[in-house]
Amino acid sequence: MTIKATTLKKLVIASGNHGKVAEFREYLADLGFELLPKPDELDVEETGETFLANAHLKASQVAIATGEWALADDSGLEVMALGGAPGVFSARYGSSDRDRINRILQELDDNPNREAQFVCAIAVATPDGNIIAEAIGVCKGEILHVPQGDNGFGYDPIFFVPEQGKSFGEMPSYIKAQISHRAIALNILRPKLKDLQLAIQH
Repeated sequence: MTIKATTLKKLVIASGNHGKVAEFREYLADLGFELLPKPDELDVEETGETFLANAHLKASQVAIATGEWALADDSGLEVMALGGAPGVFSARYGSSDRDRINRILQELDDNPNREAQFVCAIAVATPDGNIIAEAIGVCKGEILHVPQGDNGFGYDPIFFVPEQGKSFGEMPSYIKAQISHRAIALNILRPKLKDLQLAIQH
């Protein structure tokens, strides 16, 4: 493994979503990184056709622009009765969280098939933009008929997890941090990040 960077202490979270950045800080707190937010003026157009392609794109471009290691994710909701929509367009399915939720509920209407899943793809790039690690996590659930709960962000109030008997919007953050699509992806990624730290130190 050839790595040009000499340290992996700083990690830029390539997202402008403050709720998402807060979750990453919570999940990665024990790994010893200095987690930095993406500069507000730095925007990356999500032109990929898959979550993983967008994660690669954002991690690479943010790493090159900042000269630091960067971690990016692309995540979203896939509703089976809507052919997997909104998918990679989850953040662009309306002008606000309320609009996006209302659009999903209107499009589903009374459809009895409420099956859905949250997907999270994560990529880590070196300062020269090389993707060095990736992971994908999936959390399966159902779409509620009405929002429940005020926790979380995005589609959380309408995403119900049967095993928990709660929507993401009703769950305490420590429970969501164990079962969410982002948590699953990060659990896959954590050993890779530790390996990278050891490789760089030696």
